[in-house]
Amino acid sequence: MIQNKKYYPWIVVGLLWVVALLNYMDRQILSTMRPTMQVDITELQSATVFGQLMAIFLWIYGLMSPVSGILADRLNRKWLIVGSLFVWSLVTSLMGYATTYPELMILRGIMGVSEAIYIPAGLSLISDFHSDKSRSLAIGIHMTGLYTGQALGGFGATLASSYSWHSTFKIFGLIGVLYAVVLMFFLAEAPVRTKKSEQTEKPINSFKAIGMLLSNISFWVILFYFAIPSLPGWATKNWLPTLFSENLNISMSQAGPLSTITIAISSFLGVIFGGILSDRWIQKNVKGRIYTSAIGLLLTIPAMFLIGYGQHIYHVVGAGLMFGFGFGMFDANNMPILCQFVPSKFRATAYGIMNMLGVMAGAFITKVLGASADEGKLGKDFALLAVIVFVVVIIQLVVLKPKSNASLD
Repeated sequence: MIQNKKYYPWIVVGLLWVVALLNYMDRQILSTMRPTMQVDITELQSATVFGQLMAIFLWIYGLMSPVSGILADRLNRKWLIVGSLFVWSLVTSLMGYATTYPELMILRGIMGVSEAIYIPAGLSLISDFHSDKSRSLAIGIHMTGLYTGQALGGFGATLASSYSWHSTFKIFGLIGVLYAVVLMFFLAEAPVRTKKSEQTEKPINSFKAIGMLLSNISFWVILFYFAIPSLPGWATKNWLPTLFSENLNISMSQAGPLSTITIAISSFLGVIFGGILSDRWIQKNVKGRIYTSAIGLLLTIPAMFLIGYGQHIYHVVGAGLMFGFGFGMFDANNMPILCQFVPSKFRATAYGIMNMLGVMAGAFITKVLGASADEGKLGKDFALLAVIVFVVVIIQLVVLKPKSNASLD
C-alpha cells in the first residue's frame, strides 16, 4: 500500500496542500466580491457591515479552534479533515444561493465551524509524519497551499464581474466537495497515532490537558507571539485588496488579484526559505527556529508602513512582497516551535488554543479596520500595527528558551 512507502509523509503534505488551498480560497473569495454582491444585497454597501460579515467567520472560527484541537488529539484526523472539507465546501456552494444578508451571516458562521476543524488536525498530522530534520519545510510547503488559495480567492471579483457572484461560489464549492471524495481513498492517519490507539492507556481528560498547557509559561509566550502578528496577518488577508484599490486608484477587480498574488508569491517563497533555514539552523542552535521566525517578523515591520502610506505601485507592491516573505518565514515555524515545548499528545489542542487567540485578534482588527475604511483612515491604522509587532518579537527572543532542538514526543 502507498501508505507504507518511505515517501508517503511527503504525499500527505501534497494531499493536504490542496486542502489548505481550498480552505483559504473558499474563505477569501468573499473579501473581493463586495462590489458585485452589494448590488443584490444592499447592506454590503457599508464597509462596517461588510467587516461584520468577515468578522463573524473569524469569531466562530476562533471559538471553535480549541474544540477542534481537542478533537484532533483524540479522534482519527483523516476523517476530521475529510468531513471538515466536505462541509465548508458545501456551504461555499450554498452561498451562491443566498439572497439576503442574514443568510450570508448564517452560512459564514457555519463555514467558521467547519473550517476551524482542519488546521489543528492537518498541522499535527504533518508534524507526526515528519521528523525534526524536515518538519519546518513540510509545514512550510503546506502553508504555500494557504497562500495559493488566498491568491486564487483574489480572482473572485474577476469571475464575478465576468459571470456572477452566485456562480463563483457554486463552482468553488463544488471543487472541494469532489476533492473530499479523493481524500477518502488516499489520506491515512499517522502510524504513531495508529499505534497509540491500539494501547489501553486512558487518554488524559481534555480540561486537564488544557490546564497543563496553561501552566507552561513558555506556552503563554508562544500564545502571545502567535496572536499579535495575527493582527496584521488577518488585516492583510481581509483588507489588502481595499488598500490596493484606494492607494493606487484602481478597481477592485484589478486590486483583488494584484494584492492577493503579491502576498501569495512572496509568502510562498518565504515559507520555503524559512522552512529550509530553520531545519538547518536547528541542527546547530537550539533557538534556530525562533531566530528564523523573528527575522521574518522584523521584515514585516517596514512593509506595514509602506502598505499603509504608499501611493505608487512600486512602493505598495514592493511592501506587499516584503510583508509576504517575512510572514511566510514566521508561518513556517509556528508549529515547529510549538513542538519544542509541547508533547505530541497535546499538540493539536495547543495549536487550537493558539488559533483561537490569533483568529479572535483577527476578528477584532477586521471590524476595527472596517470602521477605519469608512472614516478614510485604513492606511494609517494598518501602519500602526507595526509597532506592536516589534514589541512581541523582542519578548519572544528574550523569554523563549527551548532545552533541546528535538521535539517533545
